[in-house]
Amino acid sequence: MSKDNATPAKVTRRKALQATAAFGAASLSFPAIVKAQGDQPVKLGVDNPLTGTYAITGRNELHGMELAVQQINAKGGILGRPAKLIVEDSTSGDAGVAVQKARKLIDRDKVDFLVGNVNSGLAIAMSAVAYEKGVFMIDPGGHADPITGKNCHWNVFQVDPSTTLLVNAIAPSLIKRFGKKFYCLVPDYAFGHGLLEAYNANFKKYGATNVGTDLIPLGTTEYSSYLIKAQAASPDVIVILQNGEDQTNVLKQAVQFGLDKKFHIAGANIELETLEALPETARIGNWVIEWYWNQPGVPHVKEFTEAIKKKTGRVPTARTWFGFTAIHACALAANNAKSLEPVKMARALDGFTLPPEVALQPHPATFRANQHLLIGTLWAGHAQASGSAPDDLFHIDETIVSKTIAPTVEEADCKMTWPS
Repeated sequence: MSKDNATPAKVTRRKALQATAAFGAASLSFPAIVKAQGDQPVKLGVDNPLTGTYAITGRNELHGMELAVQQINAKGGILGRPAKLIVEDSTSGDAGVAVQKARKLIDRDKVDFLVGNVNSGLAIAMSAVAYEKGVFMIDPGGHADPITGKNCHWNVFQVDPSTTLLVNAIAPSLIKRFGKKFYCLVPDYAFGHGLLEAYNANFKKYGATNVGTDLIPLGTTEYSSYLIKAQAASPDVIVILQNGEDQTNVLKQAVQFGLDKKFHIAGANIELETLEALPETARIGNWVIEWYWNQPGVPHVKEFTEAIKKKTGRVPTARTWFGFTAIHACALAANNAKSLEPVKMARALDGFTLPPEVALQPHPATFRANQHLLIGTLWAGHAQASGSAPDDLFHIDETIVSKTIAPTVEEADCKMTWPS
């Protein structure tokens, strides 16, 4: 072999050795690259009240969300990446602020999910932004029917019961047990309007009468004029539809006026936060509770309750469960879809039944296909001054399978369209 012919062989061998070394280096560094990509968090943008009338309920939803993130990350995160909450205070009643915060979370923070709101009106406004932007959204705590009714969207899911579900769970029993004349105190925004509409539908169906209605601004602290009007109408039942601090204030004042001695007090949903804030004498009336910590024999409820007590020192409320479930639903949507593409995630959650460790209730909880309202269990009962434990302030009289009282998708007026 000539010297000239030998040189290319040496060069080729040298290049081969260099290439092998380079491949080895690449092999060693590749897992580090994957790990770096995996460490980029999946962002869950929370746009919920931390101040105002719904501050306590908003904070309890956040506690549930934080526990869910801990559990999700302990099991490998979302698509192998850590989940991270990015939290904004929507305030309790300003839709403009909620919309501004939603746009910030989507446009500047580049969140993968939008989560909120306790206030139904704010949830409706946020869902419009999420639909415009094509971002996957979970509504943990805003009850208004339009969210998964006439304003339903392919990318929006509702964890908490609709206003119609809440009323259908309690109104027929009230009419049967306490009389047919009702006076309604109604918060003047989407949540209250939906509850009133559902009550009026039940009055018509069961032969009862609405003898008076007051639409009352959110954040009202003085209810004496409304209570005087209610008393003058001589109803069988005074229906109190306020929530949050408003619910606490009106119940305190109703007892101060002695109305609980003259009329039956009832409503739609009662918050454990309200019952905890009330004096024993004001823990009165018949209500629906949307989730309750004292469910003997229901799998995983005790473990969830103990985890929240360890975190906050108190038992979980329905709001805690709403937040917990909302975040787990986001993770389930992505992990089942194996994607963060909103359409794929929405398809994965459409008609999906939550696993028992997330549902935490005796009956299956399913995001109804082509509507996205979570249909599971509701509990009707009455408030009690004290029970088996310091936080056992609600007595369950009836456990209701929600699908037996839920309007159909057609009755809810949801005409969902999906991207082509």
